[in-house]
Amino acid sequence: MIAALRGLHIFAGALAFVVAPVVLASAKGGKVHRLWGKIYFWAMAFVALSALILAAVRPTLFLALVSVFSFYLSFSGYRILVHKDGSGDWLDWTAALLTLGACVFFVMAAIFFPARIQNMQIPGIVFGTLGILSSGRSISTFLRPGGPKMMWWYRHMGGMVGSYIAAWSAFSVNILSRYAGPQWWVWLWPTILGVPSLLLWIGYYRRRFARV
Repeated sequence: MIAALRGLHIFAGALAFVVAPVVLASAKGGKVHRLWGKIYFWAMAFVALSALILAAVRPTLFLALVSVFSFYLSFSGYRILVHKDGSGDWLDWTAALLTLGACVFFVMAAIFFPARIQNMQIPGIVFGTLGILSSGRSISTFLRPGGPKMMWWYRHMGGMVGSYIAAWSAFSVNILSRYAGPQWWVWLWPTILGVPSLLLWIGYYRRRFARV
């Protein structure tokens, strides 16, 4: 059963990996974008759930917490389409609070008990901090809905692309760590390259919408 679950986990991850460029390249809001976007979201959901189960069977705290962080990015990016004003219902609050708690624990474990997270101290602090910022921003928006024009667009882009960066991180670890070993840069190079690119992309759309 565990071998079968691991195989499905790999398949779902590969599916999300292949589908994401289709979603990014398709016309935003079109049928293709919406269809493949949903497939991407549910593939990422299965990746996160299966990773949590696998982490419980073979205790790997780092894998479990990264799964929580990466799924929340896609979850928040998907759910902002339901509440475009940024307000959230009980499902959004529950996900944000659980993620916030997990990521605070993640950072504390990385600082004080690095052996508990397979000595991934630097990635633990970076991913945990990003998770705290992401879930904390969601909670702040729940408390004060509204915000700048097209806020939901930027949050949608940030969440979905952020989860894809996390998927690249997992892919990098599975491939590059076989040759480079458990080096911190194996986990973080997608974040180092992806986050500035995402910010530039969002900046482009801010300028574009400002002219409308």
